[in-house]
Amino acid sequence: MKTRDDIRNIAIIAHVDHGKTTLVNEMLKQSDTLDQHIQLQDRAMDTNAIEKERGITILSKNTAVKYGDTTINILDTPGHADFGGEVERVMKMVDGVLLVVDAFEGPMPQTRFVLKKALEQHLTPIVVINKVDRPGARPEEVVDEVLELFIELGADDAQLEFPVVYASAVNGTSSMDSDLSTQKHTMNPLFDTIIKTIPAPIDNSDEPLQFQVAMLDYNDYVGRIGIGRIFRGKIKIGDNVTVMKLDGSQKNFRVTKLFGFFGLTRTEINSAKAGDLIAVSGMDDIFVGETVTAADTPEALPILRIDEPTLQMMFVANDSPFAGREGKNVTARKLEERLKSQLQTDVSLRVDDTDQAGAWMVSGRGELHLSILVEEMRREGFELQLGRPEVIYRDIDGVMMEPFENVQIDTPEQYTGTVIDAMSQRKGEMQNMENEGNGQTRLTFLAPSRGLIGYSTEFLSSTGGYGIMNHTFEKYAPVIKNWEPGRTQGALVSINAGTATTYSLQSVEDRGQLFINAGTEVYEGMIVGQNSRENDIAVNVTKGKNLTNTRAAGKDHAAAIKTPKKMTLEESIEFLNDDEYCEVTPKNIRLRKKILNTGERQKAAKRKKIAASK
Repeated sequence: MKTRDDIRNIAIIAHVDHGKTTLVNEMLKQSDTLDQHIQLQDRAMDTNAIEKERGITILSKNTAVKYGDTTINILDTPGHADFGGEVERVMKMVDGVLLVVDAFEGPMPQTRFVLKKALEQHLTPIVVINKVDRPGARPEEVVDEVLELFIELGADDAQLEFPVVYASAVNGTSSMDSDLSTQKHTMNPLFDTIIKTIPAPIDNSDEPLQFQVAMLDYNDYVGRIGIGRIFRGKIKIGDNVTVMKLDGSQKNFRVTKLFGFFGLTRTEINSAKAGDLIAVSGMDDIFVGETVTAADTPEALPILRIDEPTLQMMFVANDSPFAGREGKNVTARKLEERLKSQLQTDVSLRVDDTDQAGAWMVSGRGELHLSILVEEMRREGFELQLGRPEVIYRDIDGVMMEPFENVQIDTPEQYTGTVIDAMSQRKGEMQNMENEGNGQTRLTFLAPSRGLIGYSTEFLSSTGGYGIMNHTFEKYAPVIKNWEPGRTQGALVSINAGTATTYSLQSVEDRGQLFINAGTEVYEGMIVGQNSRENDIAVNVTKGKNLTNTRAAGKDHAAAIKTPKKMTLEESIEFLNDDEYCEVTPKNIRLRKKILNTGERQKAAKRKKIAASK
């Protein structure tokens, strides 16, 4: 069988923060790709501002490096389970994977998740043990742990014979030996292993065209762009081709632009053939999983499976008393247009209309997936309100099921009891407990996703900030009945509108944890803090000190209040109860009650209590 020995197609997969994107940087620098004068910034593949700030990859990225006469197409994938839909589709485009594992941490939950996807596609693996220069690195033990993981996930004999490359991506060094002294400032051992190990694509370019879309991009000038792999045949600009739609229908179109990938750029090309990874424009409504074929031989490839969303959240047009003050995009129409445009590129997202005017139910793969969408919208000048996150239940064979997650926790030993107690209250079932040495314990749980909503903030405080928690979707299982997790503490709610004063905040701070400073503008129904008890309390935070001519006996003390807790977007979303919204604007994140009027809210609470007792 004829192969294309001039190219290799690989994906880089790993747990979050094990160094995938840094490794791609070094491969770009040390190949024959970039001009010598180009200075590559750190994690150059993470182009999105949020990706740079958080140090995570959100969207899969394509690049290609030249090594001698061979072009190596590289797909850098997200390590976070919330973006697992991206990882799955990338696996269809490549012939092998580089599994990057931290030489100190070893395999982690997302390592298992991404490796499982790769093995299911029967891809050829290469293991890269990264960060070998890290203090406490244990490369040989980690290789054994990786081998155990391969066996556990059902790797076949060929996959178990994986080669191992040892590297320090941040220093640009690598070698074929675990001994740190053999590290040299070169990526050649890795490049040579890729060319020797990863199969070259089959060259069947003389057969009818089959190109499958695995990712989407959008451009205001050329519209929707389908990114994928040519599995068979050739394609060139001007060709009349047929799109095999997901619903079985067919649509004809003319190829107007083709793009190839090289280094950090997407360049226009005139033609491509079997084995190439390319982008095609000219199709307004192309979707992930659809096949572009020759017009006279319409033959579809198997449809790509995309994981369904597991979490949903209400997105509502902002109607708070401060609406329109800070954002430029505030209307329900603008919000709807923005959510619908997100569907152009994010295939793991769902947007559904609701009975409530100006409100949409947005479903995604997890809290991080949805909160990053909200953060992007904030930066674009949007104002909106968010409801409490809820898991998505499914009826499977007549049984109501809910999502469960595999949770791995690394914590100092002294906090183990606290973590186990908190997880059991959230219906987490302990699967394993290991002493990692150095006073660290690793705990593994199977827990319902709804029990984990809002836990990360509590977890960090209960482990003194030293705990590390990772969780990935595991399966759907029967719903746990007669249990509803939620916040155990009530809210401090402003009873009026105005500006918060130090005097009034001093009288309120003993009730719990404040979220606002003196000088903050508030409105009736706005949440200004968390009560130390389970009930909500209406408080006056705008009251001023009565001014009289009488001087108080004793020494005057400078008025001071404790430092309030500054709530991040994720913490605010986690905080929410059913009767609350998170108000998000370009400049502020506020928490509020859905019913702002204090009297109306108390009446609604009474009606709810009476209804529940019947």
